[in-house]
Amino acid sequence: MDENIPERIMQKILIVEDEPDIAELVSFNLQRAGFSTITAHDGIAGLDRAWSEEPDLIILDLMLPGKDGFAVFKELRRDSRTSRTPVIMLTARAQTEDRIKGLEAGADDYLTKPFSPKELLLRTQSVLRRSADTPSPTRYACGKLTFDKNSLKCFLGKERVDLTSIEFKLLLYLAERSGTPQSRGDLLRHVWGYSEDIYSRTLDTHMKRVRKKLGDDAGIVETVRGVGYCLRPPS
Repeated sequence: MDENIPERIMQKILIVEDEPDIAELVSFNLQRAGFSTITAHDGIAGLDRAWSEEPDLIILDLMLPGKDGFAVFKELRRDSRTSRTPVIMLTARAQTEDRIKGLEAGADDYLTKPFSPKELLLRTQSVLRRSADTPSPTRYACGKLTFDKNSLKCFLGKERVDLTSIEFKLLLYLAERSGTPQSRGDLLRHVWGYSEDIYSRTLDTHMKRVRKKLGDDAGIVETVRGVGYCLRPPS
């Protein structure tokens, strides 16, 4: 190999799974696809590895010893090192309500067991692509809102709005189309990759959080009855 040609940096994925056979299966398939993997077999170890290794993506089981997956996820989102790290929940909890709960919490995707390793790989690649999607130009302004697409930072005037990666994508999508109502289906497809109406509650929950973070300016995000949401255009 030509020493002057830099090697491609492999993206690192943390697998938090208490069943060794499943963890090994997931790790094997991801490594074969060119990813670097690390594993943890309980919730506490998962948090430690996430904070020390700072992976590009986390695959998180929910039924974990030590600390369950939802508790782990909440702590990941509270910490600046992992607050924007994409997370795919992988679990035996297959009920629609469980899936909605996971997505409402802010997970980037949710896959139930038993699962196809190929589907998990495709979803992993899709989530990583969405997370890295930073169209030109890298900065966008809409009224008092300013977005930095490289750092995923949003400012309201001079004040930073502390958004998660999903909240950032949601508000940016509306801002880039300000004045034009966006349907629930379009928002779900663009931000989460889902089109089913059963996930509308997930959208509403995230929009409620965005409005709360906008404080006195929450009214710029308008609900369009029977359609979806619209960001009020700058006056």
